[in-house]
Formats: sequence, C-alpha cells, structure tokens
Amino acid sequence: MKRTTLFCLAGLSAVLSSCGLNSGNGELIGVQGRNAFKPFIPYGMVYIPSGSYHMGQSDQDIAYSQIAHNRQVTISAFYMDETEITNNEYRQFTRYVQDSIVRRLIGGEHIVTDADGKENINWKVKLDYSDPAVIETMSELLFPEEERIFGKKEIDVKKLIYNAEWFDLREASDKANRDKSRTAFIKKDQVPVYPDTLCFLADFAYMMNEPMVEKYFWHPAYDEYPVVGVSWRQARAFCVWRSKMLEDYKVMQGDAPPNNFRMPTEAEWEYASRGGRIGADYPWGGPYIRNSKGCLMANFKPGRGNYVDDGGLQTVKVTSYFPNDYGLYNMAGNVAEWTSTAYDESANVFVHDLNPNYTYEAKPDDPEVLKRKTVRGGSWKDIGYFLQNGTRSYEYQDTAKSYIGFRCVMSYMGRSISDE
Repeated sequence: MKRTTLFCLAGLSAVLSSCGLNSGNGELIGVQGRNAFKPFIPYGMVYIPSGSYHMGQSDQDIAYSQIAHNRQVTISAFYMDETEITNNEYRQFTRYVQDSIVRRLIGGEHIVTDADGKENINWKVKLDYSDPAVIETMSELLFPEEERIFGKKEIDVKKLIYNAEWFDLREASDKANRDKSRTAFIKKDQVPVYPDTLCFLADFAYMMNEPMVEKYFWHPAYDEYPVVGVSWRQARAFCVWRSKMLEDYKVMQGDAPPNNFRMPTEAEWEYASRGGRIGADYPWGGPYIRNSKGCLMANFKPGRGNYVDDGGLQTVKVTSYFPNDYGLYNMAGNVAEWTSTAYDESANVFVHDLNPNYTYEAKPDDPEVLKRKTVRGGSWKDIGYFLQNGTRSYEYQDTAKSYIGFRCVMSYMGRSISDE
C-alpha cells in the first residue's frame, strides 16, 4: 500500500513537472501552448477606430434645453452594425426561441444530456413543423379554439419568452458588495421577445396603420426594414442571445470567445454617427440636410409634413441613403435607436471623459423618471432637429415604439486594428 502511494506521488510530480513547473530553464516565459486570438470583424459590422471628439451640440441650442453640453471625450475602438437590426435578423431571434420551446416540449432526440447532467437542446436533429407529432406538441403554444379566426392555428407570441442571463460587473465592483456570493450578481430576465406590432396603432390613434400592424414584422416585403416595437429590455435580450450564439460557435471551433454584443453607449453612438468629421451637424457633414442636387439625405419629416419628399413615408430599407464616412447607414432618420445609457439631463457634465457612460438598472417599482433610456438619431416621424449628431432624447425602457429600433456594437480587443 505504501509503495503504491509513493508511486502515485512520483507520477503526480512528473505530471506537474511536464505541465510547466520546471520548463523554460527556470525563466519566466508565461503559459505555453495557448491558441492565439485573431481579431475578426463580425458579420454585418464595421470597425470604428478609437479617437477623441467634441461630444454635444454642434449647432445652436434652439430650445435652450442645455442637456448636451460640449466636452471633449475619448472612445475606445469597437465594431458596430452597419445598419439597424432588420426584421429578418430579429426574426432569427424569435424563431430560435420558438424552436427551443418546441424542442423541449417534444424531448427525446431533441434533447442531449452533457457530462454534468444538464439537459441541452440537440440542434443537429431536424425539426419538421409539418410532422403531426410536432403539431400536436405545439398545441401548448397555440391560441385556444375560441381565440382563433376561421379556425386557423396560430402561435400565441406572448408565450415566446427568452431567459436572458448575464453577470453584472458594475454591481460586483462596488466595494460594499465584495463579500457577497457570486450568485448575487448573476442577473436573469424573462423577456417576451416578439415585437409589439400594435405599436403602429398605439403610437398614432388617428392614423390608418392597420396594414403595418398586420404585415410589417413577418412579411417578406419588409425583411430588410428596421425592426420596431422592440423595448429596451428586448434589445438587451437580443444582444445576450447574439453573444451566446457566437460564443458557442467559437468555442466549438476551438477559438477563444470574443467580447459580447451590446447596445452602444450614448457617447459611442454619437462618435460613430459623426463618422470622424469634426463639428459636423449631421452624419454626412452639413450644415444642410439636402445634397448639391437638392435630394434629402435621410428619412424624416421634411418641412411641415411632406413625408414623401425624402423618398420614404414611414420606415425604409436599412441600406437606403448614403452611409457616413465609417460606412454606417441611417445614423440619422429612419428609426431612432436605443443606447445602453440611462438618460439624465446633466449626464454630459459628470460622466468620465474616457469612454463616458451613465447606467442605472431600473427596478419595476422605480418611478418612471428612473426608467428613461437615451435614444439617438431621430426617426421617420421626427423633424430635422432630431437628426443632428448632438441632439439627445429619451424613451422609457419598458415601452415599444413604431419609430425606435436599435443596432449592436462589440468592443474591440486591443488599442486598434493598426496595431495587430
């Protein structure tokens, strides 16, 4: 028995030695054999280099609101979606949630158990929605008989719920929380993911918007139009899902995972919108909202309401009009865009000048004023003032509007691409 123990200890010593305890001739050489991380540009995104700019109003503060004070700030490099998230891209999210729920209801070969005993979805097995067994299983997701029109079986989209999870680094960094368990900082949010298609009528009571309610999100004609009717929480859940989807793929390929997708901060959004131009009023420069041929440069509410003058009535395709100098489309007009920044009128004064941001995780019972999130860019229903790079506005995080969409960003690992 003693001899066996000594043999095992000797073997352990050999293993530890081979793992690097005595490698490098006693010199500090770091852990060897690690796979190198190769920077890549995520599909559909453009690279925004690090830089410094003057954030805030570029033109006269007509309303004299004093909520966009000018100051110089510096932004780290990041990637940004070249367009607003489209209906078809967001539909991939809702389809994933639907497929996940159906597969778990069916069970069997659609579920695999890992080494830890955790049940995961087996995406390698095809899901046939025409299979009678699948249709029968899906009955839990369908509208009940009395809620069907002409007996048509349709999914009750309120049941499409995504369980988002993330680690709250900012809360964990608070010195008062350092002794708490890690579980205290793991946040979970059950989010109904389907857009509020009724927003087209809810936003405009005296407007004939029924065709947009009935067709906008799901019809192929609107595939490349920006998704709307998405709340701030839904946009965040989309970023969580998109991050996990890419991370799972990278890990499966043996690659190190990249940074997570997220909504841009207000400062990042304005920096990207300016496209590297100094003191420009609009993403294309300015000071005019028409080009040399007299054509309007964005989708908004021209004049006193000649909506057709800019080539669009409500939303238009996300690649309409010319991109700015960073290659970003519709940073002004079409739909306003959510940012991750909580809205405060004086935020420009007290935030840091390096990667400035102001966040607040509003609780359900908080007053409405604490649920405001900054939106930028103006939309198809806004006048030209809201298209300016420095114009700030807000909306409540639990609301969904027919004129607000979003796009994602991902922080770049390193200083800049030129250093690689």
